[in-house]
Amino acid sequence: MNITHHTMRIAVLLVALIILVPLTGCFSGDDAIASEQTSQEAYPNIYDRKNLDWEWNGSYSMVLEKGPYTALEVQEAFIEVDTSEIWETGPPTSDVHLSYWLPSNTELGEKVPVIAIISPYYSYGQPGSESGATNVVAAGRGEFIFDNYIPYGYALAQVSVFGTEESSGCFDYRGAGEGWGIHHAVEWLGKQNWSNGNVGLYGKSYEGATQWEAAALGSEHLKTIVPISGTTALHPLLYKNGSAEARSQIMHMNYFGSTVDYNGDDLDNICPDIVEGIFAGPVTYGLGELDPYMENYYEERSHIDKAFGNWNGSIYWVQGMQDWNVDPHQVFGGPSGTNWYLDYSAAGYDVRGMLGQWEHNYPDQWTKHNAQDSGYGGEAIHNMTRWDWAQDLFEWFEYYLKGVGPKPSNHAQIQRNDGQWRIEDVWPPQDATWLHTDIGNCVQEGNSVGGASVIGGGTQGVTITCPGFDNEMHIAGLPTLHLDVTASMDGGQIFAELQDAETGLRLGHATMDIRYHEGGYEPQTVFPGQNLIMLMEFQGLDVLLPAGHGIKLVLSETGEDYLSPACGNSCPVTVNGGTFSFPHIDRSGADVLETPQGEDAANN
Repeated sequence: MNITHHTMRIAVLLVALIILVPLTGCFSGDDAIASEQTSQEAYPNIYDRKNLDWEWNGSYSMVLEKGPYTALEVQEAFIEVDTSEIWETGPPTSDVHLSYWLPSNTELGEKVPVIAIISPYYSYGQPGSESGATNVVAAGRGEFIFDNYIPYGYALAQVSVFGTEESSGCFDYRGAGEGWGIHHAVEWLGKQNWSNGNVGLYGKSYEGATQWEAAALGSEHLKTIVPISGTTALHPLLYKNGSAEARSQIMHMNYFGSTVDYNGDDLDNICPDIVEGIFAGPVTYGLGELDPYMENYYEERSHIDKAFGNWNGSIYWVQGMQDWNVDPHQVFGGPSGTNWYLDYSAAGYDVRGMLGQWEHNYPDQWTKHNAQDSGYGGEAIHNMTRWDWAQDLFEWFEYYLKGVGPKPSNHAQIQRNDGQWRIEDVWPPQDATWLHTDIGNCVQEGNSVGGASVIGGGTQGVTITCPGFDNEMHIAGLPTLHLDVTASMDGGQIFAELQDAETGLRLGHATMDIRYHEGGYEPQTVFPGQNLIMLMEFQGLDVLLPAGHGIKLVLSETGEDYLSPACGNSCPVTVNGGTFSFPHIDRSGADVLETPQGEDAANN
């Protein structure tokens, strides 16, 4: 921040103190909060952040000004949890282990909010583990909280889930037992004599999933969550309209083998669900949802739907639009057309979003924002890193965990595939105009997807090339491809890649098992020779198609990290036509959000 602004800020604060000191003791608790909000200097406008001086040299972003407090020595706690009704064969009680750092203002009796990271990755002495013990500030996300927010009077807690690090009990991979332990940790943090009762959760990936596990159980102390590419439900993570990701076959066992500090004598770590988890992938891949035993397994591991209406808190949603680990449909998809971002917003939840063209990364993780291929975020790298992320989140935490400052806007900061940022009320935008293209008017090469190709070997595919649009098309949302097809048997799959017909630039993809042709998670029996419409939906896109350019659809049996259909090479799908539809928006230069990009940072 420049000297003039800094000097003015100090002057304003001094004047506020002079005015407030004689009135000390005259306000109730609510009045004091209101007075603090009134006297506080407004934050820099988000559109002005580009002109401010940021700390460019670290591995993560920093707030504009450092707070006045320091961290006290780390403390640890074991929370005993009654698990007698959670696991049929597990221990009757189990301990959740956590470590926490208090800011120095607690020595004066001030009560503070807590920012917690709840993880399966904390570990003692495991070579190659992602994190050390909970009592060591974790690299990246723990350090980010420690350096930015403890100085402003927040406590940091690092919590290990059951069966990991020093937490006992069963490692219940995203199951009811894990959620029960997480809930007790949130409750404990909210009830300590140094706590103001407000808890916020932070973290990426699995550490985003634990936030939804906590929200599902509705603790009144959980005021806000900040899931960064966080898993919202296990089945949608591994399957998209029945198409199975390769990791779907080994997900549970992989986490059990790589995360738990397990040996032959440590039988408490063997959760009853491990058996279900081993079979869940193969059974679902081969039989769809026909086995109710597997349906129960996945239902237990769906959390976002349980949090809806059961929890009263705010959500700062962060998602990589090019994330192939936790796909965007974890936020913008759901059963039978559900869009969780829109549904939570419409239900009255305070929801904010930061949606960048990065992969499975944090918004300010510039060391990872530098190796994406063209069509996979590569065109946006130059303007990708959000050096104002710490400040943006600080303003969010101040309001929702302290009741300080103006209420943050409920908006979505979205980055287009060419790198440009803008602000929308929600995403996908609700003022979009849907345009429809009859692919019968396009040029189609090939007629079947899957099955052995007579020419050149391999499998058959279909390419559909449509003429250019007169005007520039800004596609923002979830395009659809409703394909008129004929089945050859009860099985088959189509993976659709959307491209710029002129340049070949990848814009996005959709995938579907024909048994799930109506969308969602409910399969239906398909008969040989049956004609039907496959209601395919693309992952969320915010892309620009220049004037004069058309679209190309490349249809194959599988693509990227999805498995081939369970029926193998004997179930081709004949493509007879269909409709490609997409949401188009018009935006002006006034909508552009210029983000801070220092010269040194831009060259990284």
